[in-house]
Amino acid sequence: MSQLLVPALRQLIAASSISSTRPEYDQGNRAVIDLLANWLNDMGFACEIIPLPDAPHKANLIATLGKGSGGLVLSGHTDTVPCDDTLWSQDPWTLTERDNRFYGLGTCDMKSFLALAIEAARGLKAEEMKQPLIILATADEESTMAGARELTRIQQPKARYAVVGEPTGLTPLSMHKGIMMERITLTGQSGHSSNPALGRNAMDAMHKVISELMVLREEWKEQYQNPGFTVPTPTLNLGCIHGGDNPNRICETCALEFDVRMLPGMDSETIRAAVRQRVKPITDANGIIFEFAPITPEVEPFASHEGSELVNACERLTGHTSTSAAFATEAPFLNQLGIDTIVLGPGDIAQAHQPDEFLALDTIQPTVDLLKGLIQSFCLQDAPETKGNGASNGNG
Repeated sequence: MSQLLVPALRQLIAASSISSTRPEYDQGNRAVIDLLANWLNDMGFACEIIPLPDAPHKANLIATLGKGSGGLVLSGHTDTVPCDDTLWSQDPWTLTERDNRFYGLGTCDMKSFLALAIEAARGLKAEEMKQPLIILATADEESTMAGARELTRIQQPKARYAVVGEPTGLTPLSMHKGIMMERITLTGQSGHSSNPALGRNAMDAMHKVISELMVLREEWKEQYQNPGFTVPTPTLNLGCIHGGDNPNRICETCALEFDVRMLPGMDSETIRAAVRQRVKPITDANGIIFEFAPITPEVEPFASHEGSELVNACERLTGHTSTSAAFATEAPFLNQLGIDTIVLGPGDIAQAHQPDEFLALDTIQPTVDLLKGLIQSFCLQDAPETKGNGASNGNG
């Protein structure tokens, strides 16, 4: 470990970069991006800062060392979740060492990974790279994933392999479920409850809609199964419902919010089409206006490319067989760019989004060694031949 790592991590933690769907908490990430760009520029990386079109105070960073058609991306998001500092034992924005741990907001999820990626790249020279090393830092992963979505829009970066450094306990994750959060709104006609014929009750219709969604949920469990997940089927959770304004008034409007966790092989548009197909006959028969829209943009399921050289390398270097997770990451967006991707990083997801978030010190050197091993395999050696794994040298 170089003497530069701890000061760098201290500066990253001190640079608050909360992202949130609630405007009163939402911040920019440019302070973090500028720190990373300055350090990487001094190390010989070519740095491109890409502001988000609708939020110039937020940006992605693509830092590239070397040239070529393949290469390895080490990817991390720069934002954190909102924080109630009264629940912490120390200042969340001050890196604190205690009990063989580094405490601070973002130590686990996931500013530390970016600092460790830089540590692993220290001393590399562009002229020695057989394939490029790209350090990617993104915005808004904790809220809208706007940074990753912008990368798919501009079709950058171009590489063959990518590691998303979310906390996995240094166990490779080769797949995770997707998530979509949706809202169904039914609008009927209000009236006096003494005579149901005076109106069209949206809550009555929603009862039928919920029953149909529960049938659909069971059908999906039969149709889609993957034993690689702890919960091996897709899930549909009826999260919250709002409707009506008084017991003696026919309910005019009722809204249901739910989420679906999709397995690899499922996609959001197919799911939405199935919901519409089941709900529309109910609303038509009851004279109800049916509206259906996402609450937030979906994150599709993720799976590494079959026969992946990257998965094989990560399993070899870590000694762990790749596994799965229920939480979502930016990995599917990199997959959409044609980049074979895996999720792998230090820390435990159980520490993420918690007061007194920490990274154990004994994970630091193993992470640096792992990243150096991946750089050696995919950047300092000639690019391996693609063995039918779908990986490409760009967005192919």
